Amino acid sequence: MADIMIRRRKRLRSKESKAYAEELETRLGIPVFTQDDPVDMAESTDFNVLFINGEILGMIYDGKTFLTVRGLLKYRPQRCFVTVDMGAVPYVTNGADIMGPGIVDADDDIKEKDLVWIRDVNNLVPLAVGVALFSGPELKKKAKGKAIKNLHNVGDKLWKAGE
Repeated sequence: MADIMIRRRKRLRSKESKAYAEELETRLGIPVFTQDDPVDMAESTDFNVLFINGEILGMIYDGKTFLTVRGLLKYRPQRCFVTVDMGAVPYVTNGADIMGPGIVDADDDIKEKDLVWIRDVNNLVPLAVGVALFSGPELKKKAKGKAIKNLHNVGDKLWKAGE
């Protein structure tokens, strides 16, 4: 395993996993897992992670459940996205926060402090997960400064833990 510390892993009861599944489905608009799938929760360095069928596909940050980049690649949601231009891709994948001028499009339903996923404009492939500092319509305005705080991205410790 990579340099991420994962501890206190425990299997969730079906009632608990159902609540997480419903939250993800409401937030992202897609069914992710059922209460019959084995779901474990574990503590990580920055947030709690969800093991779904043995893979780290979910995360819990600030009491909100979301998919990791691997989970986004697997389930392909159509909500809570922010699209960045190709010039921003190398910075995003190196863990940089997303700046306003690099944003091309955003889901209108995003609210401030929501968890969002970042994708590139050409391939629409998930690159990172972050916290929106503005609402969806405000993100589209391309204001100066930081627009999204990067939490997890392709190539980071959490990504490498799934290899």
